[in-house]
Amino acid sequence: MRGYLNAARLDRLAATLSDREVAILETLDRVRLASGAQLGRLHFTGDSVRHRRRVLESLATRQLVHRLDRVVGGRRAGSSGFLYVLAVPGQRLLSRATGRPVRRPTEPGGPFIRHIMLVTELYVGLVEAERHGRIELLDFQAEPAAWRRYPGSGGGTVVLKPDACVRVGIGPWADAWMVEVDRGTESPLTLVRKADAIRRYAGSGLEQRRHGVFPKVLWTVPSERRKTTLVNAISTQPAESWRLHQVTLYSQAIATLTGGQP
Repeated sequence: MRGYLNAARLDRLAATLSDREVAILETLDRVRLASGAQLGRLHFTGDSVRHRRRVLESLATRQLVHRLDRVVGGRRAGSSGFLYVLAVPGQRLLSRATGRPVRRPTEPGGPFIRHIMLVTELYVGLVEAERHGRIELLDFQAEPAAWRRYPGSGGGTVVLKPDACVRVGIGPWADAWMVEVDRGTESPLTLVRKADAIRRYAGSGLEQRRHGVFPKVLWTVPSERRKTTLVNAISTQPAESWRLHQVTLYSQAIATLTGGQP
């Protein structure tokens, strides 16, 4: 695997992949990081943990995925706690279809991992809801695909950075959401600034022209106390923009996104 991966070598590498292995690479491309347990729920339902471990080890041996040194859940988690990201050869394979730039994986810190794991868990929960016939998952974009650019007041470009953009089909309807996964670490002032940025982006009309509707913004929070902090931050906005926002606990996020009661 060492040396430059030219087109011929990429073709030979692609020929070794099963449909399931390609799907695993596409998941990591979508969410950036996932645990062995999360990949198991997505791609190994009905299979043994041993089989899942063999497949993921094979992808790591071919340097298509990179297993981080950090483990979630402690030693008892075993291989389920291993964390995986897309390695450079895996990115190169997928970039031939997506055109996305290749980035060398780095070892992220604990706060970043905990945040991304929550976003990945949203994706896993929505896929499971789709399997149970509750929704059709029309689209799920995590960062950076979820980012939105719009003209700033000074003539430059401003980037709104939601954690995810989601579209779900529920019966004959399609619901659009922007999701902010709040871990309770940002100050109230930072939350107000985020709400300001969302209001300005909504006012630009770009999202409405591209997709026909501006999405509801779902803030997921770890506690009722933090929920109150978020609601207070949103209340500083003009009253007509309050309807853009909804705040719920992590544990109620999937029910909210799938049309259940929050």
